[in-house]
Amino acid sequence: MIRKHRKTFLYVILGLYVLALFYVTLFAWNYGASLGPVGPGGRNYNLTPFRSIYRIAVFSQDVMDPIRILLGNVILFIPLGFLLPLTIRRLQHISVVFIIGFSTSLFIEVCQFLFTQRVSNIDDVILNSSGTFIGTIFYLIISWVKKRIVVFQV
Repeated sequence: MIRKHRKTFLYVILGLYVLALFYVTLFAWNYGASLGPVGPGGRNYNLTPFRSIYRIAVFSQDVMDPIRILLGNVILFIPLGFLLPLTIRRLQHISVVFIIGFSTSLFIEVCQFLFTQRVSNIDDVILNSSGTFIGTIFYLIISWVKKRIVVFQV
């Protein structure tokens, strides 16, 4: 009974995370990008890997901009890499979770280009996929440690 409630709880958490992810990436204010139709980019895209990462890292006037933009893209997808194998047992292989994270990020970038006034960026896919990978590594480490903890009963 407790296991069923735990599973339901995890599905709710995963669902809420996915809703928040799509809200932040498709509907929320567009920090640091094209600033919509009035900005310098409007609907735009970058298909050159590492171009925007380099530009943000080198040309930002404030050290916090690269942290917010680049690290934010990684952190945004860490929960996906952690929650997928935690919630869905069949998704415990790192390559499967990575492909799902990559596909989700690619889907978001295509939607940003087609339906919003944002910049679709291959670097976001790279950073988001890295976040998924890191989240999965966290899950695997925690699972490994959990299996090796010996509980002594008196």
